[in-house]
Amino acid sequence: MAPAPNPGPSVTTAAAGIAGIGIWRLSAVAAPHLAALAIMYQTETDFGGRIGFVLSWGILNFFFIALLRRPALSGALSLTLVVVLVLLSQLKHSVVQMTANFVDLMVIDRDTAAFLFTIFPNLRWSVISAGLVTIPLMYALWWLDPFRIRRLPALAGMLACLAALVGYAFAWPDEAWRGYYDDGYLSKFSRSGVTAVSDFVHYGFMESAASVPERLKVPLVDSCHPAGRRPNIIMIHDESSFDIRAADGIKVPPGYGNHFQSFDGKERKFLAESNGGPSWFTEYNVLAGLSSRSFGRFAYFVTRIASGRVERGLPLALRRCGYSTLSLYPAYGAFMSARSFQTTTGIQRFLDARDLGARDVEPDGFFYDKALKLMAEQPANSPLFTFVYLAANHFPWETKFRPDLMPSWRSPGNTASVDEYLRRQAMSAGDYASFVAALKKKFPAQPFLIVRYGDHQPEFSPQLLDPALDEAGIGKKLESYDPRYYATYYAIDAVNFEPVKSPVVMDTIDAAYLPLVIQEAAGIPLDPSFEEQKAIMLRCNGVFYDCKDGAESRRLNRLLIDAGMIKGL
Repeated sequence: MAPAPNPGPSVTTAAAGIAGIGIWRLSAVAAPHLAALAIMYQTETDFGGRIGFVLSWGILNFFFIALLRRPALSGALSLTLVVVLVLLSQLKHSVVQMTANFVDLMVIDRDTAAFLFTIFPNLRWSVISAGLVTIPLMYALWWLDPFRIRRLPALAGMLACLAALVGYAFAWPDEAWRGYYDDGYLSKFSRSGVTAVSDFVHYGFMESAASVPERLKVPLVDSCHPAGRRPNIIMIHDESSFDIRAADGIKVPPGYGNHFQSFDGKERKFLAESNGGPSWFTEYNVLAGLSSRSFGRFAYFVTRIASGRVERGLPLALRRCGYSTLSLYPAYGAFMSARSFQTTTGIQRFLDARDLGARDVEPDGFFYDKALKLMAEQPANSPLFTFVYLAANHFPWETKFRPDLMPSWRSPGNTASVDEYLRRQAMSAGDYASFVAALKKKFPAQPFLIVRYGDHQPEFSPQLLDPALDEAGIGKKLESYDPRYYATYYAIDAVNFEPVKSPVVMDTIDAAYLPLVIQEAAGIPLDPSFEEQKAIMLRCNGVFYDCKDGAESRRLNRLLIDAGMIKGL
């Protein structure tokens, strides 16, 4: 009789084989995936985010399997990276109200690391301790892992997940405004990687025209000879300040609008390029005289990218005319590469919070007093440009800032956060009035031109301006740059000086034109790049980036690149 055919291993035999591997070794393989599943449900809030998470998880796992062939160790390494990303995103959001983005990796620099180690002095030891714990654990997983997976199938799996993620990111790109939400860390990071790499391949970090027939002349250092006496120039960054009367139904204290008026009694609008948080967008505008929007998806990192690359701006133009340049900054200089960026644009002396002796957030009067002291050190016949960067009106407004100040304040009767915002604006107005009075007293014979601007609206302004809209509707208006969401103010004042009349001092200007307004009002001869920008401003009636669908700003960027003022972008 012929023997019965061999049916292969029975279910019992297979089960015995799996059991023989041991529960601990199987757990080592399964645990990272279960942990990742828990993280996904905790951090990803919608179906689309969870798809992005799963595809990203697949890419990480298959990558490490193709490299190491051990699924347990690959899962643990993938989980470690995901946990680190989540923690860094939460840390970044707590500092700048935005989660981690793939561009963080593309523009990583020493300033960022220095800033983190400055505000978190124990972070270095935490990283070292985590490494000491992780290395033995990874070795144990290497030893416990009973499986070996071939590299070719793993590589195919990684490429399949990557292709699916790319298709998903292009079909449903993540809206930029979602970066301000404290969730979806891995999915947003992964999708931003697809779009950031695509944009970088397409136009680099900065948009510019492919070529232009004209050429700018590079100005000589000693070529500026203004007629008459040059005024000292003070530019004041008025944190989160705008005329809240733009929203219906807001009750304001008597005399509220006076702070937004210039020396001639006019109120003028300043169109910023950010809303609710990133002051460094406007910092780039008013120092470089260019648009952060030219950086597209990289705009959030504009000062970090421009550092050492954009060698054009108001301070450099003033230095050419014999000015010394000074900046008082209310945070650490490494934050968003502020020190490096400002020195690139021509700031000679940069003093950050540590240099100034600031303790946490200080009232405006603190910085005005420091500015007065530093101005007194300047020779009387040498003009000075001073950039005073204020921070007292920074969020949150749910808590009262320095309740000991303005004890006589009475709330107008709005929501608590709006009333606190108005109280801080009143503090700012009072401190500014005291500053102007001190200038007149301490420097009775010296001329001053003072230009103030609101760097952006507060984060709650969209809800006040359009209370019927949900977050998605507000997000769309922000993405379309609805001017109601970006309009603040700029004001020109003077002490012992008559501002020069100029057609560029318009009722409404884009933020990038403020350096031009300052030079014209001070009577400073323009260098060729600002002469060109003045022509653009007059052609476009105060609009910069949106003029001719961006053609004018791209053209100016190319002229500056060809002149060597912008490098490596």
